[in-house]
Amino acid sequence: MNLKEAFRFQNKLQSLISQAADILRDRTNITQTTNTYLRNKVVPDAENEVTVEEISNPEFAEHITELAEFMLYLLQNKEQLSQAIRQTKKSLPIDMDSEIGLNGQRQEIAVLFRNMADTRSSENIIYNGGVGYRFNAEGNQISYKCPVKKVVTINFDRNKIKNMLAKLNQKSDQVSVELDKCLINYEVDYVAKFDVNASFANVFEKYVAKELD
Repeated sequence: MNLKEAFRFQNKLQSLISQAADILRDRTNITQTTNTYLRNKVVPDAENEVTVEEISNPEFAEHITELAEFMLYLLQNKEQLSQAIRQTKKSLPIDMDSEIGLNGQRQEIAVLFRNMADTRSSENIIYNGGVGYRFNAEGNQISYKCPVKKVVTINFDRNKIKNMLAKLNQKSDQVSVELDKCLINYEVDYVAKFDVNASFANVFEKYVAKELD
């Protein structure tokens, strides 16, 4: 499989591990509770009644121990796949992990610069937006409303911001192309044990039936 497929299968393994953990984390799945109604303690002629509480996932009730083993099987496969991916990364022409992080940062900064470049100067009148004070004929200070002229001007070089934005986008696109090439063209020495689209129940069923290596 290539790197892109390897990353997808790695995510699949993690998803299956998480689903198994959710089942085992639920105490109603890993324990069985019976209630015995001791009616004959109160009424000697009455029969006792035994009830068993339902579990959350009855389809796995008889395979709890195997489910725990299945988690370790998945973890082992994830370890093997991670090691294979790490070996492949060593042969790449770029440091994939670093470049993915840097490209994310470039794109965040590009959004900031784009918003700055789209900012425009403006001028408008806000009627009755201001307050002034004066003395009336009796010598008392009174307030009055007045219009406010609001002028907003940018305090940066828009052309330089646009040029920096263009360079960022160009660099980001170049790195994205290189990353795509790495994902498609470089092989990982690992063979998937099951279909990446298979459901949890289907993969576990194959494991129980010993159909997985």
